[in-house]
Amino acid sequence: MESEKPSFEPFRLFSSPRSGFLEQSEPPLPPPPPSVQVFPSEVSSSVKYTVEPVELGGLTLLKGRVSTQDVFTLSNSDLVPGKYEGGLKLWEGSLDLVKALRSEVQNGHLSFAGKRVLELGCGHGLPGIFACLEGAAAIHFQDFNAEVLRCLTIPNVNSNIPNFQPPSVQVTKSNVGAEIGFFAGDWREMHKLLPYAQNDERDLNVSSEQSLDAQYDIILMAETVYSISTLPHLYELIKKCLTPSHGVVYMAAKKHYFGVGGGTRRFLSVVEKDGVLASSLVAEVADGSSNVREVWKLSFK
Repeated sequence: MESEKPSFEPFRLFSSPRSGFLEQSEPPLPPPPPSVQVFPSEVSSSVKYTVEPVELGGLTLLKGRVSTQDVFTLSNSDLVPGKYEGGLKLWEGSLDLVKALRSEVQNGHLSFAGKRVLELGCGHGLPGIFACLEGAAAIHFQDFNAEVLRCLTIPNVNSNIPNFQPPSVQVTKSNVGAEIGFFAGDWREMHKLLPYAQNDERDLNVSSEQSLDAQYDIILMAETVYSISTLPHLYELIKKCLTPSHGVVYMAAKKHYFGVGGGTRRFLSVVEKDGVLASSLVAEVADGSSNVREVWKLSFK
């Protein structure tokens, strides 16, 4: 059952000293891999890619399938921290997000036309693909693993977007069609690579007026808030990427990820403590077969 909830009561996870039991220790993160741009010409030809339709309430998209064993020599693994972050699996939150975005567009609450869009932790990239089909001017897909982009995301974009003919050398802007780019790496370093992110080194010669609204208009992310240790890095990246005047974030995830400590409410606690972004609940999915899932909308206050 999916219900619309336009208002948001502030959530305070840490308001009581009794909440200390929720603090869970995680091993320290390994050094991040180098952030790299992955070009469409680098698409893998050695890994078998198959495709099947996925129905999303009147919208049909194509989802690719590749073997984790073939790509990472891992079997039956959803993720291995620091090596593989689950990008080859189609998570429920990605489908929830596409449905919520479609509803927002139909209700007149959201338009992708002419917008710069960033999908973080993209995997299959279905939310970003939807944004492209809705007329976004630029769509940049980010995932932790370059292998995910080469073996899954790029082929999936090819399968879903008619006449997708990406540049073989670099991301280019064009008056016709969308600008599509692929970027791999850790959230701690990603702002140095993304074209529309604030980067102190890159922006030294750009005036504050020029750079004020030069970031992404819309940031999409699904199932990215499961690990407590990465939440601050994700949040800081969002602030560097989101256009202050009108930018919006749509986040889909489980309310709680039992066993690892993350979830939408844990991430919203990080947001609330900083006091810069406002949050509202867009949709809640409680189908009885899994943990409660939510879609949230965030924007600068």
